[in-house]
Amino acid sequence: MNNEVLKDLSYGVYVVSTMNDNKPTGCIANSIMQVSYDTIAVSINHQNYTHQCMEKCGKFAISILGEHVNDDIIPVFGFETGKTVDKFEKIEYEITDDVAVLKDAIGYIVCEIIDKMETETHTIFLGRIIDGDILQGDTPMTYAYYHKVKKGSSPKTAPTYVEEKVNSELCYRCTICNYIYEGDITKEPDDYVCPICKKPKSVFVKC
Repeated sequence: MNNEVLKDLSYGVYVVSTMNDNKPTGCIANSIMQVSYDTIAVSINHQNYTHQCMEKCGKFAISILGEHVNDDIIPVFGFETGKTVDKFEKIEYEITDDVAVLKDAIGYIVCEIIDKMETETHTIFLGRIIDGDILQGDTPMTYAYYHKVKKGSSPKTAPTYVEEKVNSELCYRCTICNYIYEGDITKEPDDYVCPICKKPKSVFVKC
């Protein structure tokens, strides 16, 4: 099978948030779909801390990210874990229907979990929509835009993860977000950071 064809499927880029008791947490998601007029489906990897918190909380919110979203949001919510990092510590948010939503989002949807379906690696949560609003004007970020314009990569826990093909004989891979640096990263200055997850060049390994 040619896995490249999967990249032609259309996805958005969102922050799915929930609560661990009174503390907000969340992660980046792209596999979200409206399945009926009042029902949303979202796919979350079993390994994600957000997954266990969603099961405990029974609610989740979707913050819809725009193309001009703060550059700090995707690295924090996509490549850090809520087990050890307070992802909302430096992010502006508000509590709506007892769940955190990002202020720097086009809009949000709040859902109450009503059912779920298990796969080998992910849970598909079904949520009944209980609230939602538009916060600001922007063009919704697509997954294609994230890859082609933002030069973003996907963690291995993402439903849409496909191993990147490398065209260069010498390359280095970021062990945090799988970003591929084509060339000799050792020639970069010591303060070089990964353009996706903002980690130092010390986390890169040879491909």
